[in-house]
Amino acid sequence: QEARTDAVIAVAMSREPAASFPARIAVARLQDAGYRNYSGYGYGSGRVTVQTVRDVESDEDFQRLADLPQVAGIAQLNRLVLPNTINDAEDLRVAAAQVKADMLLVYTFDTTFGVETIVPVLGTITLGLFPSEESRVNTTCSLALIDVRTGYIYGLGESSAKAEQLASGWTSSTAIDQSRRRAEAEAFTGAVDEFVSLWQGIAAEYSRPASPIGVRYETPG
Repeated sequence: QEARTDAVIAVAMSREPAASFPARIAVARLQDAGYRNYSGYGYGSGRVTVQTVRDVESDEDFQRLADLPQVAGIAQLNRLVLPNTINDAEDLRVAAAQVKADMLLVYTFDTTFGVETIVPVLGTITLGLFPSEESRVNTTCSLALIDVRTGYIYGLGESSAKAEQLASGWTSSTAIDQSRRRAEAEAFTGAVDEFVSLWQGIAAEYSRPASPIGVRYETPG
């Protein structure tokens, strides 16, 4: 079986978890190169950027992560430890190692936008003063939990949300951004829910004490 496995696949398959528990978790939001929104733009000049400004993530959601059992602490990666060029997960793992994190939680938003005219005649008569358009936003928040030492992926999760808002022809850009933030905030909270469920299984499986040599460890019950 090893002889039939491609070298790149063999390396990925050989990765094993090495995090200690309680685990320290570094967090980073990733977006494509050149990403920007009304709140700011991503940091880094490589293939991906890190969004260091939190515009949709609430303190309550991050506190939920910090309060999970077997979590020693949560640290958001910022410009002080991030490299200037970020191309892949290894660059982020190096940054996470700077803050002595055991795991790296990365997440991203895939968001689409659109505006649909709903009252075209009235919108023309009122010169755009009457709300004649509806801004629509659909987003999916995806996340992955990675071992900082080995690159092992503990699990994946995602959550989707959408938002709609009436807007006049003169304010549609602002309305779309307001809808984006509502949708992404909802999707992020849903992704945190997914992570909480994911973490329960991770903590149960990987934080168990090592079994003595020759003795099989079995969960009571």
